[in-house]
Amino acid sequence: MAKEKQISSTRAWVYVITGGLLEIVWASGFKYESIPGIIVLASLIASFELIIMAARILPVGTVYAVFAGMGTLGTTVVEIALSGKAVSPLKIGFILLLLVCIIGLKLTAKGGKA
Repeated sequence: MAKEKQISSTRAWVYVITGGLLEIVWASGFKYESIPGIIVLASLIASFELIIMAARILPVGTVYAVFAGMGTLGTTVVEIALSGKAVSPLKIGFILLLLVCIIGLKLTAKGGKA
């Protein structure tokens, strides 16, 4: 069996970020019919493939937390932008807190396996 080439932790973080952005696409696609089903399906499959590849290098808990946090943050922002409704300062505060937590997880993560 051929030995698999290991990716760098920097590339793994690019995979996490790209996967998180794709999660916003597929999660929003469940609500908005203007996003074609094939785009939703392709982004769903690609996002999880990227997360799986990143989790081989980075701590899986951190990878998943950042991925899910990006999806939550992104879909909330999309919902706010498309609804046109006023947003409470408390909701904005929690969105910013989530963003700070995502950044904190990324900054404190240790790459590589034991």
